[in-house]
Amino acid sequence: MSARALSQSSTASDLISLTKPRLSSLVLITAAGGMFMAPGHFTPVRALVTLLATAGTVGAANAFNCYWERHSDQFMARTRNRPLPAGRMDPSTALWFGLSLAAVSLPALVMGANLLTGVLGLIALLSYVLAYTPLKARTSAAMLVGAIPGALPPLMGWTAVTGQVDAGGFALFAIMFLWQMPHFIAIALFRKDEYAAAGLKSIPLERGDESGRAQVVLYLVALVPMTLLPFQLHIAGTWYLAAAVVLGLGFLGLGAWGFFKHLGKPWARQTFVYSLVYLTGLFAVMALDRIPRG
Repeated sequence: MSARALSQSSTASDLISLTKPRLSSLVLITAAGGMFMAPGHFTPVRALVTLLATAGTVGAANAFNCYWERHSDQFMARTRNRPLPAGRMDPSTALWFGLSLAAVSLPALVMGANLLTGVLGLIALLSYVLAYTPLKARTSAAMLVGAIPGALPPLMGWTAVTGQVDAGGFALFAIMFLWQMPHFIAIALFRKDEYAAAGLKSIPLERGDESGRAQVVLYLVALVPMTLLPFQLHIAGTWYLAAAVVLGLGFLGLGAWGFFKHLGKPWARQTFVYSLVYLTGLFAVMALDRIPRG
């Protein structure tokens, strides 16, 4: 392979990395879940366009985030090798890449789904870039702000099919919103030193590890009953109910164990990993035990 081809391949790889593929894939799973759970008919072509447009919108938000945080990313082990902090890419390239993705993806959301879904995508993009990202260096409350755009994708999947925000869409939004808090706090606990070096605020840094562990439990106490809503709304069946209870009690038990035993980074990392298993399992069983409507 020629030097030019290698350079082009490296540039393409770096541009893709700006979209944070692993995070984007999780977002797409929840968006697809919302689309699948929603009552009504949605053609495969429109579903594909909507998911691609959602991926582009999320990718744009992540590219803007990489641009904004290029200096603080130098101080964190998991981010210092990204294209901008590593010096492999000019910041203006990342900025224009994000702008281009947004310019294509948001109109595609409107055309593939509907205006409401496009508006929700715009809200997710703006709240992530203009609110959550700058607040991360100022207050731990940024976690709550960031949970809003993070919870919108399943609602967007729902509204893409139904064209409205109703109880079912709200239930998916609420589940995602509450799930993110113990997930975020767990990361902040086992990466506490990196957050401090990067100048980013978090609950453990501002209020201490004990407060972080306590808030993990509090959010899980709210999350577990919220996951019962899809059953109560007749969106999902009894198998989902059983899975939600078992997975939820396991999550709550893990959180309570860490709180009462005053556990540290290994427990926080285990909680982070379990949160991913929990969300994947919850949405998988929800889809498998879906109750068709409309």
